[in-house]
Amino acid sequence: MNITMLGTGYVGLVSGTCFSEFGFNVCCVDKDKVKINNLINDIIPIYEPGLNNLVKKNKDAGRLSFSNDINQNIKKADIIFIAVGTPTRRGDGHADLTYVYEAAEQIAENIVGYTVIVTKSTVPVGTGLKVKEIITKINSNALFDVVSNPEFLREGNAIEDFMRPDRIIVGLETEKAKDMISSIYKPLYLIETPILFTDINTAELIKYSANAFLAVKISYINQMSDLCEKVGADVHDVARGIGLDKRIGKKFLHPGPGYGGSCFPKDTSALVQIAKEYNSNVSIVETVVKYNQQRKLDMAEKVFEALNNNCKNKKVSILGLAFKPETDDMRESPALDIIPRLQEKGIKISAFDPVAVNEAKKLLQNIEFSSNIEDCLQDSDALVILTEWNEFRSLSANHLKKYMKGNILVDLRNALNPDSFKNSGFHLIQLGRPNNIIQ
Repeated sequence: MNITMLGTGYVGLVSGTCFSEFGFNVCCVDKDKVKINNLINDIIPIYEPGLNNLVKKNKDAGRLSFSNDINQNIKKADIIFIAVGTPTRRGDGHADLTYVYEAAEQIAENIVGYTVIVTKSTVPVGTGLKVKEIITKINSNALFDVVSNPEFLREGNAIEDFMRPDRIIVGLETEKAKDMISSIYKPLYLIETPILFTDINTAELIKYSANAFLAVKISYINQMSDLCEKVGADVHDVARGIGLDKRIGKKFLHPGPGYGGSCFPKDTSALVQIAKEYNSNVSIVETVVKYNQQRKLDMAEKVFEALNNNCKNKKVSILGLAFKPETDDMRESPALDIIPRLQEKGIKISAFDPVAVNEAKKLLQNIEFSSNIEDCLQDSDALVILTEWNEFRSLSANHLKKYMKGNILVDLRNALNPDSFKNSGFHLIQLGRPNNIIQ
């Protein structure tokens, strides 16, 4: 079985590598010559725990390869995955399907023999059928089926998510395609992974529905954390209390500065646009999209309040730049909204992230980027935690005192143990907890 992965971004690279680990011959292809050359030379373009070793292992075994020759690898493929980007179209929130349709055209021009074409990219309802239409129009003799197989990979945990997923969603039209897809997911059958076969449109909508629901859940607990601060309750106890209800579940009930990353912002906006096209009400999701953007700006206000609005020339240390730990992904990170807002008030920023500094340098200006926590903290008036990397959780009052000039800690991930800062002289501000005393 020969698998061709069109696109070597996050989804394509991780999926292609994991399929090769299942024992299939996989070629990941991309137009970007620099990226492919780097991959051939074991230079991985993204940070994902365990991915480097898995790529090298399967390359050395001869199952995984990388190429710029898209046409040739389409011709020899039994299954082609379309894993290209579908960014938000500027100005209107729709998913930009330019790369998906370009891939469909290239497949149509080079397809040889029966081939299963799988959309792995996150695409709006109807995209799979449009891909089918494009290929048929260009090459009426092509023998193929189109399948929707959305990904549910969490950055920082993607390999585990692929190898031991909660479920596999497959949208298709024929038994022949079902047999082909079943064969490549056979290793997951053996561990009794639920595999849901449905039609193409339903599979496409499941992906958007799942991400939108999680975004709603995140925003809900963020709003509850605001209420907790006003009534004197603890949001973590509230989250435990409601999370123990199996109908609700405990995941995604941790307060923070708003969701980010490559999926939730893009997919919630796209779902809103899909609903508008079909004159269907998804006002809950619309509200979440607006609320989440405002949430990030509200977090900047928390910093201003902590400084008593005396911000000019204050130095604030930012720990964490990526949208979540265990990734260098800066897409839609709260840092991209919060830091510029702080700078507008005359605050000087020093920042550190274990892996995302290089990406952050491309997106943020006039920042003193540090290579370690201690340099970042040096002579700062306040500390703001934006990403809950494990190494930030162990910070102690004694350690912070060695480097900081001020005593203000704004923990927007509730990463610090508040008990460790009692009677320390620090003013610890967290989300959904009483923050009105020097602890």
